[in-house]
Amino acid sequence: MTEPLLILLLTFASIQLVYYLFIFTRLIRYEQPDLEPATSNAVGVSVLVCAWNELENLKELLPLLDAQDYPTFEVLVLDDRSSDGTDDFLKESIAQWSHVRYIRIDNEHAHITPKKYAITMGMKHARYPVALMTDADCRPAGSDWIASMAAQLVDRKEIVLGFSPYFKEKGVLNWFIRCETFFTAVQYFSLALAGRPYMGVGRNLMYHTSLFFAHRGFYKHKDIVGGDDDLFMNQAARTYNTSINLDPESFVYSYAKSSWKAWYRQKKRHLSVGKYYKTSNKIRLGILSASHTGLWLTGIVALIWGIYTQDLLLLQTLAGVFVGRWLIQLFVLQSINKRLDRTVEWFLFIFMDMAFFLYYLIMSGLVFSRKKKKIQWR
Repeated sequence: MTEPLLILLLTFASIQLVYYLFIFTRLIRYEQPDLEPATSNAVGVSVLVCAWNELENLKELLPLLDAQDYPTFEVLVLDDRSSDGTDDFLKESIAQWSHVRYIRIDNEHAHITPKKYAITMGMKHARYPVALMTDADCRPAGSDWIASMAAQLVDRKEIVLGFSPYFKEKGVLNWFIRCETFFTAVQYFSLALAGRPYMGVGRNLMYHTSLFFAHRGFYKHKDIVGGDDDLFMNQAARTYNTSINLDPESFVYSYAKSSWKAWYRQKKRHLSVGKYYKTSNKIRLGILSASHTGLWLTGIVALIWGIYTQDLLLLQTLAGVFVGRWLIQLFVLQSINKRLDRTVEWFLFIFMDMAFFLYYLIMSGLVFSRKKKKIQWR
């Protein structure tokens, strides 16, 4: 049994090292293009903000967006059937902002999910050729958010993938959500640099409205809850038309779920969307998570068997594999972490690695166990 365990251990470890040393390190070497000052002839940008009962968040967000330092832009609020006073607030306050307007959506439509319908309406009514997506509970890092994102639209680029970390708060849940957000960004940024873009996050995502209509919007997945960002990127993102943005001025912060129940509902939706990815993308991501889980499972079995049989070679190999991998993880992830506003505490990377093993193991069956329910906006 020792030999098969060693083969599995080294195979899974080798796959992991390929990702860390040859794919993720691209983010370490990536040189962010210098930000060109925005001029009067800069491309016009329509910031689309989807909102469903987000009154308090809109009160904070809209002044920040209206104050963006960019010559040509608008902020288009898509008020989707809000019943918390959002409509009255917008009617009363709209005159105080130079760049903000809104569209009220009063009805659901059976052929398309509510948020995708709201974004589609925003695309149709956008005044400018470039759309920049965010949510009402987000906050841009500063007044140069639009300028930084728009500056990446050079050399045939039509898509800009931004970073949207969560605010740091107390608690294990907040820590794990920040870990997951960080590692997800490592993956989609790195694979985009490797010529395999596959997703973005709707809290900070820019692309040409013409690209949206060229791909018939969300038509291919219009009735799937979620996927307004990653599923659309799956069909529209290409090596030649996609860029990333690691400029700290481009970061958009958000508030993480505060209860396990709310996070669980959100995560089930996200995982169920993943099965609609292109096969090539599912294979690349599946190999990464499967090798991670396989390494830990094999390691646990090898540890038990090694102790039981007193197999010193197996135990030494096991220790070497895990310690070596953790050291490489620490170097690679912390180097990236510094560029992403130190989203995760470096001394907790080992615990993050353990948490992801449990997460992959426990959550893998959710896609298949998910029952069809009434469509919810979020």
